[in-house]
Amino acid sequence: MVIIVCLDEKGGMLFGGRRLSRDKAVTERVRQICKGKRLWMNSYSYKLYGELEGVETLEDEHFLFKAGKGEICLDEAEALKPVEDKIEEIIIFWWNRKYPADMRFDLELEKWERMSSSEFPGMSHERITEETYRRKGALL
Repeated sequence: MVIIVCLDEKGGMLFGGRRLSRDKAVTERVRQICKGKRLWMNSYSYKLYGELEGVETLEDEHFLFKAGKGEICLDEAEALKPVEDKIEEIIIFWWNRKYPADMRFDLELEKWERMSSSEFPGMSHERITEETYRRKGALL
């Protein structure tokens, strides 16, 4: 499965009970990545991402365990360690700021190889960095 996650500079996923992913430019980028594909998420994420044009969105509280090989999961507030072996790729949107996080990304990126990195202006942040990671040693 492919994971999409938004993080601050310290790996924070939520702060003050609020999501990091609420940015129109990120939402559009997620739509582009997922167009014509399945996108799994929980009900919390579905409130914001459930109606992406051209994307088949699936809402399930156990989405990380139900998603299949190559399917995409949007994770805003779930631990990934329990499904780490299923993850083929991670797409991270870095917010390039530090927030007092309620929850942190629980995977060690040292086990992953960065395949790409690009920056774009967000609506709420001057600069957002998008990075794609694959498990070290994985075939392309």
